[in-house]
Amino acid sequence: MLVYFQIYLFIAFAAMAGFYAYRGYRRVYNNIMLGKSEDLNDNTTERFKNMLLVAFGQKKMFKNITPAILHMFIYVGFIITQIELIEVFIDGVTGKHRVIYHAVENIPFLKFIYVATISSIELISVLVFIATVAFLSRRFLIKVPRLNKPELKGFPVQDAAIILISEIYLLTCIFSMNTADMALHHGEYGFAVSGLLQHFLSNWDESSLHLLERAGWWGHYIGVLLLLVYLPYSKHLHILLAFPNTFFARLNPKGYISNMPEITKEIKLMMDPSAVPPPADANAAPVKFGAKDVMDLSWKNLLDAYTCTECGRCTSACPANQTGKILSPRKIMMDTRDRLEEVGSIVAANNGVWKEDGKSLIENGYISIEELRACTTCNACVEECPVMISPLDIIVQLRRNLVMEDSNAPAEWTGMFTNMENNGAPWQFSQQDRLKWIDN
Repeated sequence: MLVYFQIYLFIAFAAMAGFYAYRGYRRVYNNIMLGKSEDLNDNTTERFKNMLLVAFGQKKMFKNITPAILHMFIYVGFIITQIELIEVFIDGVTGKHRVIYHAVENIPFLKFIYVATISSIELISVLVFIATVAFLSRRFLIKVPRLNKPELKGFPVQDAAIILISEIYLLTCIFSMNTADMALHHGEYGFAVSGLLQHFLSNWDESSLHLLERAGWWGHYIGVLLLLVYLPYSKHLHILLAFPNTFFARLNPKGYISNMPEITKEIKLMMDPSAVPPPADANAAPVKFGAKDVMDLSWKNLLDAYTCTECGRCTSACPANQTGKILSPRKIMMDTRDRLEEVGSIVAANNGVWKEDGKSLIENGYISIEELRACTTCNACVEECPVMISPLDIIVQLRRNLVMEDSNAPAEWTGMFTNMENNGAPWQFSQQDRLKWIDN
């Protein structure tokens, strides 16, 4: 009966976690799809290369070697420990214990592979533990400046702590399970780290060891399911979204700023006196210049927002931020994601229909005009991002809307725009007079 109870409980937990996880991931997908369409399906070879080098290979992380190595330990550990999770799932649905081990225990070569694999997982888990403690220390004891900015107060810092503590919890469960199992079977498995730890349990009786082993097994399984459910609400969703985000990253040079089709069309009409404007469509939606809210951005901008790791490398590299301006590219991405969550909840509550709430991404507690004007468009934030996010693209679109729809620009900008329109240059003299300074 206990075997069947384990199987039913195991499947019930999986079904429950799957239901809530699906709702969370579906919500994220629906929110991203609120953005405008953007075709990013060209040059798949280059895109796969970016995904393999940047998302899988962590290429851009190694610009800062210390956190890169620590992150590599956790990243590799996250991937490798899933191998042991396979056996946990097999044991759970069969009601048996270490099915894979018992399938290969009489085949010397395969048994060696099994023991070597679990031992490798344990050794990597030790490195993960060291890295996790280091990250906790960097954030809460050493207080690295980029990890202690105003935008990280509240839930962001709690979120980081939850994930790091969850890592320690899962590692504790793995070693509890393996060490108690080794002690129960008198070192039969031969695992590297738990083989050393089993001596601390030498005075435990069999029932206590079995209880510890089961606590570690169930604790690890339930912990993984809870993490799966929690991820859609965490910045650590980048564990999954880094791959599509790097694949769909724009392949244009970093200094490239796209033209607005509506403006391009008008300029072409101005440049060609013989051109005939197309007839006006009374049913067409009014043209919108730039972006005022999240639904004016493209789905790729919104994917960027959900992929942001909140690492702060973009803000640390931002020259405006370094000189004391309030602009923080990381905050731009976090504000975009927060506003998208708000918009998405309104749309979901109204059966997929957007109801105006009197707010927008500009001001209303989100991105201020002062922040937008502080950007120098230098692309330092884009260059630094380890998962190829572009805060600059969002900033440019928001500034376009301010200038072209709200006529909201500093007097210096307005003068420059006027000179460029009338004289073809930022300076207040005609094109014929541009070279007269040579005569002086």
